Amino acid sequence: MGGRVLTAFAMACVAATTPLMAQDGPDLSAQLETALGGFQERYGFPGATAAIALPDGTVVVAAVGLADVEAGRAMTSEIPMLAASIGKTFVAAIVLALENEGLVAQSDFLADHLGDRPWFANLPNAQTMTVGHLLHHQAGLPDHPHLPEFQAAAAARIAEGADGFTPEEVLGFIVDHEPLFAPGTAWAYSDTGYILLGLLIEEVTGRAYYDVVQETFLAPLDLADTIPSDRREIPGLAVGYTIPGNPFGLPERTVDADGRLVWDPSVEWTGGGLASTARDLALWGHLLFSGAAMDAPYLDRLLDGVPVSPDAPGILYGAGVAIYADTPRGPVYGHGGWIPAYVSSLRHYADHGVTVAFQINTDAGIIDDSTDLVPALEAALADLAVAWVSREGIDP
Repeated sequence: MGGRVLTAFAMACVAATTPLMAQDGPDLSAQLETALGGFQERYGFPGATAAIALPDGTVVVAAVGLADVEAGRAMTSEIPMLAASIGKTFVAAIVLALENEGLVAQSDFLADHLGDRPWFANLPNAQTMTVGHLLHHQAGLPDHPHLPEFQAAAAARIAEGADGFTPEEVLGFIVDHEPLFAPGTAWAYSDTGYILLGLLIEEVTGRAYYDVVQETFLAPLDLADTIPSDRREIPGLAVGYTIPGNPFGLPERTVDADGRLVWDPSVEWTGGGLASTARDLALWGHLLFSGAAMDAPYLDRLLDGVPVSPDAPGILYGAGVAIYADTPRGPVYGHGGWIPAYVSSLRHYADHGVTVAFQINTDAGIIDDSTDLVPALEAALADLAVAWVSREGIDP
């Protein structure tokens, strides 16, 4: 696989996890915990974890609140949550690694690899979308999680306690739909497109996606707390809480008394498909966006972004990465993640060499857009991290 062995520098980044001490005032982990606790008091979420990766690869972590409200289980930095669409950063990076190996190219038509599947011809833009279009959400595909027919069918399966949809069953919700636009002419976020990338990865490697991501990134980068969310029993998972009347008919507490999710998260697959910790997410972002996640060059392709809207020229989407080209803190790279009952954020501040990640075990206020929690917390933790490296004189 691409990204086989890390450079010595990258391995050193992986190894460093000890909080740094300031010359005056509290250490960074204490400041991080205080900031996170302030947000919990203000917004009332059950629990959260956060991590800051500094330019030298040191990762500082904090946790507040409860991982299980009913049981009174405290949240700790080692407790995983569903990382949702941040998993797309791994999917896209694998495609770039396979491109390094000559197994696939972004210019390839998807039909060249999957065109013999019985359902393929009925996909929107089946014969004209390329691998690059899928990576950048430019394939003109609907987004199945937001289709009413998918939501109704998923809610019925959850009510029955049935297994999640397979990737091919997911694709069944968009076959025979009209394309949103011709490939490459506009932008529309599509989890469905990343399901197709998962099938592409398995086709060209001859291996299961989760085996590929383990071998390519999780094992060599020491992301030991990042695991497939392909089953209801995920060891140590924080209990997630959602809102009444959610689109999938889930109860507010989405984990049962035995610690099992009341729904099957395997349906997400390569639309996300991982459980992780804030520490692992911050470390992953640090390595990915510093160019150290694999041996061969890839940053130019990772960050080759397309506009998401004519009304937002400074916001681009690269290969599985959102790019905010011009912010008060300089360019920002990353991805957000939402899945019922969990919210995650990953942001890398390139001019300062810091990466910030956090996870929260509720989507209340986020799923219904009733609070500014996520952008406010992103801004506060970014300011904390940037101020720290500036005060300590740490070079990016």
